[in-house]
Amino acid sequence: MSLPFHFTEPIRTERLTLRLMAPADLDDVHAYQSREDVCRYLLHGPRSREVLEPKIAEWGAADRMAEDGDYLQLAIQLDAHPQHRVIGHMYLNLASVENLGAEIGWTLHPDFFGHGYASEAATATLDLAFDRLGMHRVRAELDPRNDASVALCLRLGMREEAHFVKDLMFKGEWADTGVYAILDEEWAARR
Repeated sequence: MSLPFHFTEPIRTERLTLRLMAPADLDDVHAYQSREDVCRYLLHGPRSREVLEPKIAEWGAADRMAEDGDYLQLAIQLDAHPQHRVIGHMYLNLASVENLGAEIGWTLHPDFFGHGYASEAATATLDLAFDRLGMHRVRAELDPRNDASVALCLRLGMREEAHFVKDLMFKGEWADTGVYAILDEEWAARR
């Protein structure tokens, strides 16, 4: 186990940089988090700039993984974009230190769908979880109607472990929850 872990250096992939959020990211984050279609399967609705500004400050300060509930909310920066635009974010939550379990999540601006950016960012985040944090198991909990996220889980080698029926009051109605997961040895075999 490599905890506590401090996120001090950005993660660079072929086309992306995963880094802590910064106040200058407000316009880019608002561009996708204010959209109804982006928030359709998220626990929150569209967010205003006034709501996002303190959240971005909070996310930018969340750089330590040591205890249950600690998280990273990393900006997905497209390096080829002239302004190094933030096109989404990755989420990694330390679900259980005792059981070496984490939860992963992602949100991407729809203008950047279909280019493999989510797969690239999620792969780097899983590498972080398993190789640097020493996690044993990483899960994703999502709305099973979110076909794009289900497909991403499967591309990453995650298996469907559960489908809970009407277990969550979601935006005024009962909704299902899907759980996908992958183990450290399964991830290592894929890499």
